Amino acid sequence: MSAHNHDSNSTLHLYEGDQSKLYSGVMSHHTDVTSPESKKQIGRIWRVFWILLVITIAEVSLGLLFSYSMPRAILNSIFLILTVVKAAWIVSVFMHLGDEVKSFMIMILIPLVLFIWFIIAFLYDGGFWLDMNNALPKP
Repeated sequence: MSAHNHDSNSTLHLYEGDQSKLYSGVMSHHTDVTSPESKKQIGRIWRVFWILLVITIAEVSLGLLFSYSMPRAILNSIFLILTVVKAAWIVSVFMHLGDEVKSFMIMILIPLVLFIWFIIAFLYDGGFWLDMNNALPKP
């Protein structure tokens, strides 16, 4: 058993062993919800909630009202765009990527775009080979 010297002013001891204290309010930065900082954060969370709610209602409405009258490719494209917007908003706000430096955002987003391109390219290539194999005469 090792002995650790903990400084009572240091928060390092909260990260060792049981981390429940990190989330129990010991590390809470906003103890007063009426402070300007807390009101700003609460307002930001509500704004994000309303934006995500509107996008979700738009998605559900499109699915319920236009799923049989709108061409499938257009509807799927709209769903994909709205889903990417929601995901980007969540990553930006709740994962704090929107608060990061632009170079860090680019370092995260470029591999993501390349990965998405990678998936699309392999699906397209696989579809091409499937069609080619189906077009070959059977012996």
